[in-house]
Amino acid sequence: MDNNTICDPTKAADYDVFIGMDVDKRSIALTTRDRMGIGKSLKMSYDPDMLLSYVHNHFDGKSAAFVYEAGPTGFGLYDAIHEKGYPCIVVAPQTIPTTRGKRVKTNRLDSVKLADLLRGGQLSGIRVPPPAYRELRELTGLRNSQIDAVRATKCRVKSLLLNNSLAFPDPLSRWSKRAICNLRGLSCNKAVHFKLNTLLDDIEWHQNQALKTQVALRQLIESEPEFAESMGFLMSMPGVGWIIASYTLARIGDWRLLGRSDETSSFMGLVPCEDSTGDDTNRGSITKAGDQRLRSMIIQGAWTAIRNDRELGEFYERVRKNHPAHTAARIAIVAVARKMAVRMHCVLRERRNYEKK
Repeated sequence: MDNNTICDPTKAADYDVFIGMDVDKRSIALTTRDRMGIGKSLKMSYDPDMLLSYVHNHFDGKSAAFVYEAGPTGFGLYDAIHEKGYPCIVVAPQTIPTTRGKRVKTNRLDSVKLADLLRGGQLSGIRVPPPAYRELRELTGLRNSQIDAVRATKCRVKSLLLNNSLAFPDPLSRWSKRAICNLRGLSCNKAVHFKLNTLLDDIEWHQNQALKTQVALRQLIESEPEFAESMGFLMSMPGVGWIIASYTLARIGDWRLLGRSDETSSFMGLVPCEDSTGDDTNRGSITKAGDQRLRSMIIQGAWTAIRNDRELGEFYERVRKNHPAHTAARIAIVAVARKMAVRMHCVLRERRNYEKK
């Protein structure tokens, strides 16, 4: 059953019991509600088998629906509930309606709120990725962590040199092997030399780990025909290389769960904010919702796309000419990125390569 089915109040009426859960690594705060809003709250250990046994013993013969917030505990609880045939939705915390002025927050009260909102059909669940896509997310996330560590350590090296009035050797070669070798041989005091070499060792280690992760990621994609096929569709688009395609696929997840094409650009935070009323339409900057890294990747790819796709290049110029000079390029490239997000949606959904016009 689709996660979002329970969000419709007419569908919520099909269930007899609504179970809201606030989950942490040790326990589950549980609240049950029947159609009349009557129920109780309790706390149990974080044990999916114990939870399902409780539901079976107390609500045997009744249809039950579950909900909990997305968080560090992942989707293990969702898998266990779904495996037993119960519908369960996982909601993003920021999408849960809140009441202003309430200053008391406990696990029990959170579970009560979730159960009541589920009963009223007021919750919208996220699309839970299948296990294979979770593996893809784990590896792309690890690769990004290693790359971030390399970037941060390089900044520490530059800071160390600046703090000790030392110049970066051979700045034109940047972080080549030659530059690293010259850094290791830099003339400085023992403490700075030791710290510098330690930081350079960290850079080398993280680069090696990133390379190992990249190899594992390629092996995973090649072992899954669906991944390899989807990667081919994405990479058929100008401006989308292997890195962007793999991360996009990991974040979007199963293409079968894709809805309207504008949902993908909204998921990437590339749609404008809007505060309209009556005949007045007021749009602002993009929402910047979702994954910041994915959004940055798509925008970066858009610069390549406008040079290799005539249609996107012409679109970029049209948008740029209609805005003030100091913001024109930024607004235009974001518009191109939004169009690319829609195209990504289409090639994945329709299972075909992109064809330039």
